[in-house]
Amino acid sequence: MGARLHKLIHDLRSTFWVVPAVLVTLAVLAAFWAVGAEGADWIPKPLLSMLYQGGESGARTLLGAIATSTIGVTGTLFSITIAALTLASSQMGPRLLDNFTRDRGNQVVLGVFLGSFAYCLVVLRHVRGGEEDLFVPRLALAGAMLLGGLCVALLVYYVHHMSSRINIDTVIDLVRRDFFAALDAQTEPTPARPPLKPDDIDLDWSDARPVHDPRNGYLQQLETADLAAWALANNARIRLLVRPGDFIMADGCVALVWPPEVEGAQEAVIGATALSARRTSGADLEYSARQLVEVAVRALSPGINDPMTAIAVLDQLGSALCRVARRTFVSGVLVQDGRVLLLRPVSDYAGLVDISFDMIRQNGAGAPSVLIRMLEILALVAEQERDPERLAVLVSHADKIMSDGRQAFANEKDLQDLHQRHRVLGRVVAHGGPARRTGP
Repeated sequence: MGARLHKLIHDLRSTFWVVPAVLVTLAVLAAFWAVGAEGADWIPKPLLSMLYQGGESGARTLLGAIATSTIGVTGTLFSITIAALTLASSQMGPRLLDNFTRDRGNQVVLGVFLGSFAYCLVVLRHVRGGEEDLFVPRLALAGAMLLGGLCVALLVYYVHHMSSRINIDTVIDLVRRDFFAALDAQTEPTPARPPLKPDDIDLDWSDARPVHDPRNGYLQQLETADLAAWALANNARIRLLVRPGDFIMADGCVALVWPPEVEGAQEAVIGATALSARRTSGADLEYSARQLVEVAVRALSPGINDPMTAIAVLDQLGSALCRVARRTFVSGVLVQDGRVLLLRPVSDYAGLVDISFDMIRQNGAGAPSVLIRMLEILALVAEQERDPERLAVLVSHADKIMSDGRQAFANEKDLQDLHQRHRVLGRVVAHGGPARRTGP
């Protein structure tokens, strides 16, 4: 249940309608309150006279003008939003649309405009004419004028906000934030002793019972604490075969449980996991990295041919690897009271580097500036990384880049530059020191 609740919260945070719906509801409630507060003892009479001095006809005209203009501008804002989403989808990839639909600025602006429209309609309903039954809610009319002024200010903000949001550097920075958040969630400060890995645990799973999941989709949420608690209560152990981001086929095997005769294993695994029709960032580190990589790969396509964008992405990927140099990936082993309760696959350094650089290298083989920058990034990462296994991964990728460069570069000078960056990486790996030039 915890996994499904977390999935629901994540889905609500990612949807476009929640914030506007809340603001419209608040606006309607505020309208009823303002109308009901008219004539209350705690409101000074001179203040009400100052708020609005017109009559019933002027009140109707004012409310109608604000309502008409706000709903008209709202349609324009929706059109601008759809145009921005179309541009983002075609130029940067459809998987980046979440970064636009989750944008709180867009949601608040549309919510305020729709809320202002609803507010004016509610107040307009209570305006009454006639000598005996005359009622002009001056406090509510003052609120409508304030909302009208707020809408003007938000319109200026929205135009500026959307023009900056479709800037490629801004998009890269937004995706980078998601990537770093996922990276921090999947890593921890390097402990004194290296964490256990599932392969380090020598357990016999030959007679374990497979657990099949009847559902179909991407694993989005995983509650390891719930699974560990179930295993502890049933004197069992679980080995998960999937991790967040993996696609689960219907009736596919997702876990092994020992002892095989334990009851309720399938219900426990299904209850601790939540599936979705698409991958999402957060618990899925590889997907967060691929969002950045997709921007670079599209930039290197023949139709766009923008190596500068690919280089900007490489800079952010290198920054992420430098961030990992001071951290360790979380353990896939959960032990309590000396008992192994849960083994699960987790992300590792080699996989992260593969996802970060392989596709860009394959699609950028014909762009010398991209491959040269990749070697520079690897050298900068190696400058901060002292783990021999991780350095070997960086050297392996550098060798792949050199191999592709030898085959693709037609200009001898470009190839010499590539060799020079490769030598710098070798020096940094072997002896340490700065990767940047210290002299002419």
